[in-house]
Amino acid sequence: MKKNIFYLLRSGSHSFLQGIGMLLLLVMISFWSSCRKDFEYVQSNGRLGFSTDTVFLDTVFNNIGSSTYSLKVYNRSDDDIEIPNIRLAQGSESGYRLNVDGAAGKEFQNIPLLAKDSLFIFIETTFAISQNDALTFLYTDDLIFDTGPNEQTVSLVTLVQDAVFIFPRTNADGTKESILLGLDAEGNQLRVEGVELAADQLNFTNEKPYVIYGYAAVPENETLEIDAGARVHFHQNSGLWVQNGATLKVNGAISRDTLLLENEVIFEGDRLEPELADTPGQWGTVWIANGSTDNEIDHLTIKNATVGLLVESGATGDTPALTLRNSKVYNASSVNLWARNSAIVAENMVFGSAGNISVYCNLGGNYRFTHTTIANYWSRGFRGGEALRIDNEIELASGERFTGNLVNATFENSIIDGSSLLELALIDNGQNDFNFLFDHTYIRFDDISGQLSGLPVYDFENTARYNSVLLNENIPYKGTDQNDFRLLENAPIIGIGSTSAALIVPFDILGIDRTTAPDLGAFQFVPIP
Repeated sequence: MKKNIFYLLRSGSHSFLQGIGMLLLLVMISFWSSCRKDFEYVQSNGRLGFSTDTVFLDTVFNNIGSSTYSLKVYNRSDDDIEIPNIRLAQGSESGYRLNVDGAAGKEFQNIPLLAKDSLFIFIETTFAISQNDALTFLYTDDLIFDTGPNEQTVSLVTLVQDAVFIFPRTNADGTKESILLGLDAEGNQLRVEGVELAADQLNFTNEKPYVIYGYAAVPENETLEIDAGARVHFHQNSGLWVQNGATLKVNGAISRDTLLLENEVIFEGDRLEPELADTPGQWGTVWIANGSTDNEIDHLTIKNATVGLLVESGATGDTPALTLRNSKVYNASSVNLWARNSAIVAENMVFGSAGNISVYCNLGGNYRFTHTTIANYWSRGFRGGEALRIDNEIELASGERFTGNLVNATFENSIIDGSSLLELALIDNGQNDFNFLFDHTYIRFDDISGQLSGLPVYDFENTARYNSVLLNENIPYKGTDQNDFRLLENAPIIGIGSTSAALIVPFDILGIDRTTAPDLGAFQFVPIP
């Protein structure tokens, strides 16, 4: 018999195998039927657990939806339970929205929750400020579970801010209003979603924050004035465009409170959640176009852009296209300052980390940087560029070449630093002007391969180009991961600056006198608590 069964198995007898399969199936069904019991739920007993007792939805702007936040609800008992009711205290009038177990609404009935299991509730809000409301206030509601003696609550809290919104209109055909940037090589119009600022929009005050959708363009022959303490928020792919013949004046001032920065002007994205506070690439750029004149920026922080400042405007005579003072540009996903054959004067500036180059003086130009900290400690993945790059020629992948004359690039009492060995790149085509000077400046340039040190542009013994420079020391900063480049004790650049350069900029970015023994960079050393 055993031999016959073995033979049948080997030969793959269809009828035999089919019979065995049916027998196994019947056994499994019988076993499952004897063990299975219908799920039975008991009502919740008021002992639900929560991931938090208050959900803070952070700050939102008037009539602009928040991000989605989550609350986790735990059933830590040994019983499968049913929550009779989950609702918002303000009911259908609430400004909050819920999603419970995949269903959207503001009230839910009989929600099952298995033993030792958990449930996610997702929460959003949009709130409209009325004329009777304050400009900023807390909006609250309660998320209620069950009723009577078993009732439990979780508070919902949102800070709502009123704001001035600048955005392109929607045309009759559904397209957005756009502004003309120029023409391409074939004569086609280059347009971007945006709006030209009206006469009554050319003064940004500190009364309310500004939220910009698309590009806000400063009209030709007009000036955009931005008052001390103003806050400007840019939506994704948005920015500010200072057109040919237009002017930008940012009139920030020194702040007494280093946390509130009450007089600083701040440009950043419109996502205010704390976890996005240092996320690069949230918006486009401040674009100072060719032909824009007399631009001045004082006490401005630009952060989390794609390109912080794009400056194409040249200069007439001795007048710079842009004067930068006491400001910070950092955390751009590409470049903090990209100057294309432009003319810039920069004093007490901090250019921090960027995904590519921190400061790019491209295709020549005329630049003077005094007491400037350029330090690229990018830590969000691979970085392709340096802290500082200067060139007078670029070649596109198509083979097309562009050149420009570097009339002058002077760096005095400054810092060129970062987390890479080589934080300075000088690219000279040998044909156009390429004039530069580093005077009393620290430079990170550790050419361990020796491939670049032999080039004339990196001859650090040439005092006509490198006067009293310090190379490759360890500079201790307060916090490079937070773009905080205040100096710590025993930094080798303390007190070694040029007094003559310090007299041009006698106070550091925080208002500290530096005329006696100037340090390099934007910050004069003081003990940090």
